[in-house]
Amino acid sequence: MGPIISPLHRERVETYIATGIEEGAKLLCGGERLGGPLAAGNFIAPTIFGGSTPNMRIVKEEIFGPVLVIQTFEDEAEAIAIANDTVYGLAGAVFTGDIAKAHRVIRKLRAGITWINTYHPTYNEAPWGGYKQSGIGRELGTYGYDAYTEVKQINVNLDVAPSGWFADRQV
Repeated sequence: MGPIISPLHRERVETYIATGIEEGAKLLCGGERLGGPLAAGNFIAPTIFGGSTPNMRIVKEEIFGPVLVIQTFEDEAEAIAIANDTVYGLAGAVFTGDIAKAHRVIRKLRAGITWINTYHPTYNEAPWGGYKQSGIGRELGTYGYDAYTEVKQINVNLDVAPSGWFADRQV
């Protein structure tokens, strides 16, 4: 895990961690700046929260730091509802030994980039982009190319003789 991008953003991540604790999430590990030779940098220990509820800020907002929030569910329908209960939708993954279930669930996720039994490999030839407030349009692949072009229909008459289109009209 590398450093946070700036001291300001490190402070934001630390505020999210403090807010998670204040709102009642259980800090399972991490949650502090790293010490030793990394103390002068923008390093935060990988942090995991359990016992979260859907209304917590650490669940609802994008932290952009080494913070993982665990949410539990009772069944497939609840898992899908939890995953889609966000204003964001960049990426999501399904981990299961049941490949039929994986495909069924992944089709219901409102995210632009998805994985089954893995997370984060991407391909330049495939579209990249999210749903909802996680982006508009697609980058990469032919979808990305299409986003920067305008399609035009061009019709050419290769017969240089008059086409006769106006033949029945008097000018």
